[in-house]
Amino acid sequence: MIARRRGRYALAALATATALLLAGCGGGTGGSPDPAGELTVALQFPPRSDYAFDADDGARLQSLGVAETLTTVDDQAQPAPMLATAWEQEGDSWRFTLRPGVTFHDGTPLTPDAVVTALSYVAGGDAPPRAIRDIGFTVAADGPDAVRITTAEPDPVMPLRMSSGNLGILAPAAYAGGGAPAYLRNATGPFVLDQVDGAQSAQLVRNEQYWGEKAGAARITVRYVEDPQARALAVQAGDVQFAEGLPQAQVEQVRSSGAEVVEYPNARTVPLQLNQSRAPFDDVRVRQAVTAAIDRPVLAQQVLGGGAAPAADLFGAAVPWGETDPPPAADPERARQLLAEAGFGPENPLTVQLWTFPNRPELPTLANALQAMLAEAGVRVEITVGNYEAQEPEVLAGNYDMFLNSRSYLSDFPDAASTLTSDYTCEGSYAIDQYCSPAYDAVVARLNTTVDPAQRQQLFAEAAGLLTTDAVGVMLVHPLNTAVLRGATGFTPDPLQIEPILPQLTPTG
Repeated sequence: MIARRRGRYALAALATATALLLAGCGGGTGGSPDPAGELTVALQFPPRSDYAFDADDGARLQSLGVAETLTTVDDQAQPAPMLATAWEQEGDSWRFTLRPGVTFHDGTPLTPDAVVTALSYVAGGDAPPRAIRDIGFTVAADGPDAVRITTAEPDPVMPLRMSSGNLGILAPAAYAGGGAPAYLRNATGPFVLDQVDGAQSAQLVRNEQYWGEKAGAARITVRYVEDPQARALAVQAGDVQFAEGLPQAQVEQVRSSGAEVVEYPNARTVPLQLNQSRAPFDDVRVRQAVTAAIDRPVLAQQVLGGGAAPAADLFGAAVPWGETDPPPAADPERARQLLAEAGFGPENPLTVQLWTFPNRPELPTLANALQAMLAEAGVRVEITVGNYEAQEPEVLAGNYDMFLNSRSYLSDFPDAASTLTSDYTCEGSYAIDQYCSPAYDAVVARLNTTVDPAQRQQLFAEAAGLLTTDAVGVMLVHPLNTAVLRGATGFTPDPLQIEPILPQLTPTG
């Protein structure tokens, strides 16, 4: 039996080295654990499509501790057993051996045919999950205890793909109706999804027949609360015992009410993207000047009030291959020198347009701070805050100067090849920086044939280093996730957001 994992890499080191983990893992106001008790929690992202696996909602069933996948991810972001206990590659296929003795919430056993039914359903839809889209995915039973997954070309990361929350396995009865899967009481996880009220709430009941470690609470009421202020107030009022996504401005107020606040890394970067397809940012000296002018620790600690970590490169502490050393200090004098070498100065000042969008409220605030920092180096910045949907086609076409963006550097599973390819290769589909380097593309191309996870992570870091060397934009900050406990214990941060949060939680009284 595989117990649920209770840790994620680097968090203790982060607490010491960078003070990102501002409170220890555990419980809110003290008291003894009460496994027979109940909890109410406030989560920030409600289901948009009735928990549909082909619309990203299926991953919510994983995060609730209801649905499970063939694999999960260990403390080094490498594939680990879940409903499958072993796997091996044979050319263009992978054979996954299923865990024995697993039953669905409706009492039926986990079998190869059940897995085939579940994965064939999501693979055959109009919009398959991104983790298996466009790879020629097929699945078939392979003996009494295994399934074989085949792709158009040999795939080095299929075990990681299988950890995507949108590839959860439901009982055959869930698919019997011919429409969307019936997800109530049809999964395998430590919680049974007993009732739902649209996008408002859900009721979870402990699965007493679970194959692994039992959930810490007998029942959990999930309330979906999109307003971050409302989530904070609910904790302070004692209406919920756990909440996620706390507004940075309310951290101290919530903590002073007796709640425990945990801040931990997020697999997201806020980059200042610089258009290399035209002047002035086709000149590396100008890009380096912008980098030198920006004080990233000030952005993280002062402008964002400690709600982010300063970024040294694309990847941060949320992943084991991320750069955790602090970025170089700002050097406005060096910035002015580089600008002078590129032909700019008091008599010929550099003036640029900076675009951003308000969908992530920290971006306009950061834009104003960048404007002031760059002014110190002699760069005039004119800010436009607009609608992202209108800006995206323009920036992708190279019709911009600077673009302040927010980007998750992982897709549906913890492998960075997708982002490194789409965002920075010469033919990338999301190549906003208009960067093209044969040396970089050669590094990324090696990911197509590299199977070993540790070697892949080395290539991720090497590619990120090339982006830093070539001054491909400025990686500004890595935002932090927050969680709040008051009347619950057991929370352990998961920067990758794959580990289900709710089964860890135990009421305290």
